[in-house]
Amino acid sequence: NNAVDIFQEPHGHVNLCSAKAGGFAGGLFAIWIPDRQDFGDIIEAMEQSGYDLPLPPEIPQPFALSAAHDQLSIIEQLESAAHLKICTSTEDIRSCFADGTLAAVLHMEGAEAIDPDFEVLYEFHEKGLRSLGPVWSRPTRYGAGVPFRFPSSPDIGAALTDDGKRLVTTCNELKIMLDVSHISEAGFWDIASLTSAPLVATHSNCHALCHHSRNLTNAQLHAIAESNGMVGLNFATALLRPDGRMVADTAVETMLQHLDHMIDILGEDGVGLGSDFDGAVVPEIICNASGLPVLQEAMITHGYTTALMRKICHENWLRVLGQTWK
Repeated sequence: NNAVDIFQEPHGHVNLCSAKAGGFAGGLFAIWIPDRQDFGDIIEAMEQSGYDLPLPPEIPQPFALSAAHDQLSIIEQLESAAHLKICTSTEDIRSCFADGTLAAVLHMEGAEAIDPDFEVLYEFHEKGLRSLGPVWSRPTRYGAGVPFRFPSSPDIGAALTDDGKRLVTTCNELKIMLDVSHISEAGFWDIASLTSAPLVATHSNCHALCHHSRNLTNAQLHAIAESNGMVGLNFATALLRPDGRMVADTAVETMLQHLDHMIDILGEDGVGLGSDFDGAVVPEIICNASGLPVLQEAMITHGYTTALMRKICHENWLRVLGQTWK
């Protein structure tokens, strides 16, 4: 009940109030395992124009699984209260759009909770899991996470482990979308060579414009385009700004520069919004989900057509999810 109450109040980036005000109709709702890092210290370090933060240690699977179950329980409470619906098909999502219910795609950011026999993966798939990123910014038994480092190439860390390669093929079998955001470049190329689904970076930006370790090189963007995949624009200011600083004083035009670059390589069908709401410092002019119209108005002023905006705001996500989930 506490989670339900909180979601009805103006807390964080996404809640019922901000979603309604900003026309936020749905998105990926992430299960993410916290650790003992002080995120205040991390943000403070990233406010500088150069930083290199070490990866935290791997989290034990039993602890991660307990936290994942707790977070799954929260989203199930919100679904029981009719505040959202866990969607496992594009038909579900379109139905939510029609009746005004928030469409929630259950995502797992970092596979720490998943055991090597994949029993947990099958369990969460039964509960609605349809999107998964093998790593966050720490190692897992499946691959190497990318540290918060600026300036830096994304070519940091090892490739997928043998378990990670099995995870890719099993996700393909279960029609779970694989997220290449936050993985090492070596891990990215492993997924690209193994997966039978479109490559998707749910929340990433362009390394050519911001030399952050988490951003995608042009070669990676071209590979995503060749797979008929897509990239969701990350609103995290450290991944947008040329100086790599995680500060809210960031212009909306900086977001448009990344969208333009992505469209140049991926085409109009390969770009969407990824936000990273409730996971990063976003431009103060956006602030939270209620500020999405500010970005839309900026896109109109910038010359984006209504048809292109519909693709960026939701149609491209429905295309890629539909191709992946089949």
